[in-house]
Amino acid sequence: MTIALFSDIHANLPALEAMFADLEPRKPDAIFCLGDLVGYNIWPNEVVREIRRRGIPTIAGNYDFGIGRNIDDCGCAYKTDEEKANGAVSIRYTNEVVQDDERRYLRSLPRHIRLEFDMAEGDPFQLLLVHGSPRKINEYLFEDREEKSLLRILEGAQADILCFGHTHKPYHRVLESSEGFRHAINIGSVGKPKDGDPRGCYVLLHFDAESSRQRAESIRVEFVRFEYDVEKAAKAVEESVLPDAYAVALRNAK
Repeated sequence: MTIALFSDIHANLPALEAMFADLEPRKPDAIFCLGDLVGYNIWPNEVVREIRRRGIPTIAGNYDFGIGRNIDDCGCAYKTDEEKANGAVSIRYTNEVVQDDERRYLRSLPRHIRLEFDMAEGDPFQLLLVHGSPRKINEYLFEDREEKSLLRILEGAQADILCFGHTHKPYHRVLESSEGFRHAINIGSVGKPKDGDPRGCYVLLHFDAESSRQRAESIRVEFVRFEYDVEKAAKAVEESVLPDAYAVALRNAK
């Protein structure tokens, strides 16, 4: 079985369209979106419509939560005054252009999706999909988090496999617990990568009838990078009221 997971599109329609084109021939058994459909670019309505049209189960990202409620706070952890000022422009712009039906959809999105699989006989495992963390929609789970802390989060959420986004930096960590192996998987970003690679990113999660929490290698995580028209997305930012810094970030993936 193969599950496709993607996140953090951030109103980047060219990236989303390229992702769907890349994903289609791979024919996954299921597709899930882990949120942050909107913000930072000019196509929030179009991105929402594309995901709705395909009937993809989707959870709320922190940006979706704010825009869905028409508030001026995206729950983002901006580090500098310049970032805060740019962020204020982005959320104001997004609130102005998002249409009523798309806003209602964003407001309706759940906080998480939990799936239970009975693969290897007598050893079911739990897959939990969140945006930031099981504890908070905008909590950042970075790759260098202390192992004990990360394992505590997975155990507290009863997650054998925890998939999330929000940091825009993909990684897979295998954690050993008293009940077997647990997996923390950041699926990266489709439309706003921050790992130095401007290509979009999504994940294919592979498992089969022999997959078990007792064997770490029985869960396979494939990070898929795909090309898209970065210049089209960057120029759309530059031709709008959005800060040019967001165009630079798309080109540099920072």
